[in-house]
Amino acid sequence: MARKLFLDKILFAVTLALVLVGVVMVFSASHVLAEEKFGNPYYFLVRQSIWALLGLIGMSIVMHVDYRKYRRPFYVYGGLFVCAMLLVVVFFLGAHHNTYRWLRVGSFSLQPSELCKLALIIFLASLLEKRMGKVNDWRHTLLPCLVLLVVFLSLIIAQPDLGTSISIAAVAVSLLFCAGLRIKYLLGAFLITIPPLFCLIYFFQYRLQRILIFLDPWSDPLGAGFQTVQSLIAVGSGGLTGLGLMAGKQKLFYVPEPHTDFIFAVIGEEWGLIGTLLVLGLFGIFLWRGVRLSLRAPDHFGRFLGVGLTTMIVCQAFVNMSVVLSLLPTKGIPLPFISMGGSSLLVSLLSVGILLNVSQHSN
Repeated sequence: MARKLFLDKILFAVTLALVLVGVVMVFSASHVLAEEKFGNPYYFLVRQSIWALLGLIGMSIVMHVDYRKYRRPFYVYGGLFVCAMLLVVVFFLGAHHNTYRWLRVGSFSLQPSELCKLALIIFLASLLEKRMGKVNDWRHTLLPCLVLLVVFLSLIIAQPDLGTSISIAAVAVSLLFCAGLRIKYLLGAFLITIPPLFCLIYFFQYRLQRILIFLDPWSDPLGAGFQTVQSLIAVGSGGLTGLGLMAGKQKLFYVPEPHTDFIFAVIGEEWGLIGTLLVLGLFGIFLWRGVRLSLRAPDHFGRFLGVGLTTMIVCQAFVNMSVVLSLLPTKGIPLPFISMGGSSLLVSLLSVGILLNVSQHSN
């Protein structure tokens, strides 16, 4: 008799809770801005709700698709090809805020770099499973990984989007480490990336300014440091229990775009320390369940998928919250499941769908 499959109900519940928090906080953070710009306080709420619904439908479908199908060459290389084409196409569609990150068709927009995260994780999981025990083989394992990562990261950096490229590199490193990559190779890779990373920061004034402002945001509180300073004021004014839902003041044209990358600051102001710890705790539970299902996966492909997808979401959450608290330089990375943004929300929920399917096959 076939074994009955059970999904990870805790991971499922945590994901739903984060999505619900996101919908509520997007409305709280954006209703005044939406009224001012579009004459409709529900503008961003409706958009986020639609993306959440589409993402949850996608998650419910993906969680019933056997994850082992994704290691077929059609999915592995087909996904890479589509993502590469989309990353090239964006450069011919015109800039938006001096960047080439979006595919826009009317009111619909998609960020190809978000899809690349998923495609690269599936590729690396498939390759590392085939090369298990030979991960330190330069010719057959490390070189293909390196070449592919350089191509995709170069396209993303050219958009320009250094933050997303660094997060993808971090996920790749975590997968290689779990596959048994020697420490000396990791250290070597880190040392090799220092010179180009230095050039990408030092020779681009806006990136260098972010680093300098990170070190002392109060040196220019009305200019380059304005966003960081207002974010810290928002979090600090929330105290222990917060000012109450919808009662925040910093979202009223002080914190720029409070419903996107700095939504955690609004949570801190309206929900206080208790609310921020609640969100942090939900991501902590997500990490626990992701690691748990990865360790219990029946094969290496499932294990690598679990590690890669969990690392992608949790690392992104850690970076976002650290930026809001001025623990890292300002970078446009959304808070998974919570920040306004359809591409990020959709990819995150599809990733959870894959994780839930892996959990159903776990020992």
